Amino acid sequence: MPAPALSAAQTAATGTAASGSRTATESGTLPRHAPLVLATRDRLVESVHYGSAIATAADGSILATAGDPLAPFYPRSSLKPLQAVAMVRAGLNLPADLLALTAASHSGGAKHRGGTQRILTMHGLNVGDLENSTDLPYGTSEREDWLRAGFHATQLTQNCSGKHAAMAATCVINGWPVKGYLDPSHPLQQLIATTVAELTGEEPFARSTDGCGTPLFALTLRGMARAFGTIAAAAAPISTSDDGGTAPLLAEAAVGLAMRQHPDMVAGERRDVTELMRRLPGAVAKDGFEGVQLVGLPDGRAVAVKISDGGDRARMPATVHVLKSLGVDTAPLAGVGTAPVLGGGHKIGLLQPTDFLSTPVNVAL
Repeated sequence: MPAPALSAAQTAATGTAASGSRTATESGTLPRHAPLVLATRDRLVESVHYGSAIATAADGSILATAGDPLAPFYPRSSLKPLQAVAMVRAGLNLPADLLALTAASHSGGAKHRGGTQRILTMHGLNVGDLENSTDLPYGTSEREDWLRAGFHATQLTQNCSGKHAAMAATCVINGWPVKGYLDPSHPLQQLIATTVAELTGEEPFARSTDGCGTPLFALTLRGMARAFGTIAAAAAPISTSDDGGTAPLLAEAAVGLAMRQHPDMVAGERRDVTELMRRLPGAVAKDGFEGVQLVGLPDGRAVAVKISDGGDRARMPATVHVLKSLGVDTAPLAGVGTAPVLGGGHKIGLLQPTDFLSTPVNVAL
């Protein structure tokens, strides 16, 4: 059945948030999220996922919004491509598959664990130098295989291990202490903070610690979309130097190209982010815990989504809906843009987006 449209009141609230009448720095105010995704069962709405979304142009201007895209939130693992850009700027030079792993929330398969070990070995490091938390493999089949073999949670199988290996490697390259590389005062984390602020155009509204132990910044969906648009656009053209040769890649381009070329290293098989990059040529995509999804397009446009309840199942239907509104051919994404609701093993409902987007007018940039 057709997805319900927002009521007039909901649309008005969405436009108000985008117009900047409520600033993101107001304390004690809950974000004004909008209903983005519905789960229907036999034509009855069974569940509603609220959230916020934004689409930005290549120049960072706002194309469409829903909810409260200027409210600060924690991007979680969607920060990884930005962290990878900082490390490449600091001299990290890895094969494309390993650079993609640097920006990954990987499934913990053999190629992910082996890739992490390769990064460490290349720089004279070992697993004991990692400072991330321990966890079982993130991928369902990878986790089952790991447990079936009698193994337990390790730092190597934790989904951020590629990023942490690259962080330790960047310290070796620059002569910085490896021990304590997660401390916010460490030169590596100072560089990352500066790079994140540059790419997003924002200073953090708050700071915290991510699940793996890495410093974490509160930003807005608009800022994160700006960063992903920049990374995807940088990776789109292969520029040439004056003498006709290929010009050195910017760090943004190197990271974006690596992610596009090796989406299986960014996530893993049977992961929706991997499938999106495979089916949408030129896109650079990364998810994050608590219902976060970012997609940068090769023309510099970008989409950012945050699901308010942290529900993972709603972020991709909302994201695909925004991509479709931008004129992107989302037919190849049908398998990741929705999901059936089952009853007795048969489809009796659907997970689907509402008609949640509004186009802001006179947005204060």
